[in-house]
Amino acid sequence: MKITNNYSFHGELSVPGDKSISHRGIMFGAISNGLTEITNFLQGADCLSTISCFQKLGILIENHGSSVLVHGKGLHGLSAPSQILDVGNSGTTTRLISGILAGQSFETALDGDHSIRKRPMQRIFTPLSQMGASFQCWDQASFPARQECCDSGCAPFTVRGGHLKGIHYHSQVASAQVKSAILLAGLYAEDETSVTEPVLSRNHTELMLSGFGACITSDGATASIRPEPVLNGQNIHVPGDISSAAYFIALGLITPHSEILIQNVGVNPTRSGILDTALAMGGNLTLLNKRTVSGEPVADILVKSSHLHGAVVGGAAIPTLIDEIPVIAVMAAFAEGATVIQDAQELKVKESDRIAVVTENLKAMGASIVPTEDGMVIEGGRPLKGARIHTCQDHRIAMSFTVAGLNASGETTLDDENCAAISYPSFYEDILTLAK
Repeated sequence: MKITNNYSFHGELSVPGDKSISHRGIMFGAISNGLTEITNFLQGADCLSTISCFQKLGILIENHGSSVLVHGKGLHGLSAPSQILDVGNSGTTTRLISGILAGQSFETALDGDHSIRKRPMQRIFTPLSQMGASFQCWDQASFPARQECCDSGCAPFTVRGGHLKGIHYHSQVASAQVKSAILLAGLYAEDETSVTEPVLSRNHTELMLSGFGACITSDGATASIRPEPVLNGQNIHVPGDISSAAYFIALGLITPHSEILIQNVGVNPTRSGILDTALAMGGNLTLLNKRTVSGEPVADILVKSSHLHGAVVGGAAIPTLIDEIPVIAVMAAFAEGATVIQDAQELKVKESDRIAVVTENLKAMGASIVPTEDGMVIEGGRPLKGARIHTCQDHRIAMSFTVAGLNASGETTLDDENCAAISYPSFYEDILTLAK
């Protein structure tokens, strides 16, 4: 795909449904009693992987596009799959479903694409094993024959559920995926399970599970759950994904003579760090029509062209914007002065090593950027020029550098724009609707 900068951007749009909430709606609906209807479900590749996995576990799921119907079978209604669960590119699917499988009476094999096969799973193996489940990683070359086991800590792996006990786990990382895996396993434990994080990560699991009927409590950075609740199907309307809105926030802020209204966006404070960062950088950004939908805070976001300046991004803010750091780095390249991104070593184990990939691509475009062990330092204000962008098949890299290319001189080329479909299938069409 070739990108040039001959546009300003005006108008209104609604971004696709939140990926994290869409995943959870399928999973929690599957282990609840009766029907769960999910509207504005994200029809992205990752969420479709979650549907496929639960269908293989014996759950009837009707995908009608605008709505998804999950015919739940209750907490103990899943069936042993006859096939490997293919999680595709989805770390959320892999880690959260492992928490549910830890409480089952059968063994399940999971595998995914080349990216998933590199992502660290020991962070869930350790607490779930302490609870009583068992995991085995397999040599990638010989799988699915399972002729040779290994200790890679990555997919492919098998999980055998066990008789689980409750634990209080102190997580080394602030990760909603780790926390959620443990809490989901806690549904099947013999007593209470708690997770304490270094700082609070996104809390969609706590909010939604409570709505389904789980006995779940939060105290600061500790979440606790009681076992064996009666979960009942719910109607869930998924708000727009703030991680998808982030590209249009950045586009509106850095493109001259632009004004964009992004409607119906989830603004949960455990996810909305991009808003705080944009304001800290001097962005002209306003939240309108604030309300609550299906237990989640929602608003419309009005963004106008702004003269940005550098900022420090780190500490407790990182879990609230970890997925948005690539596009924040792009914003920083167009801001005056230095932006320091720190405490974000988790970027190295995403779909790509996002510290390395962001650095490589921004340097190719002429930006002043220095990678660090836990982030990067960007000296903004240099005009960017078009370049060939290596996406590493990472959806967030592709979309972030589309925004950069739309504000760079010359022509920018993406080596794989199609990976945007993992989280935002209509991304490029939505940009064209705003281009003037």
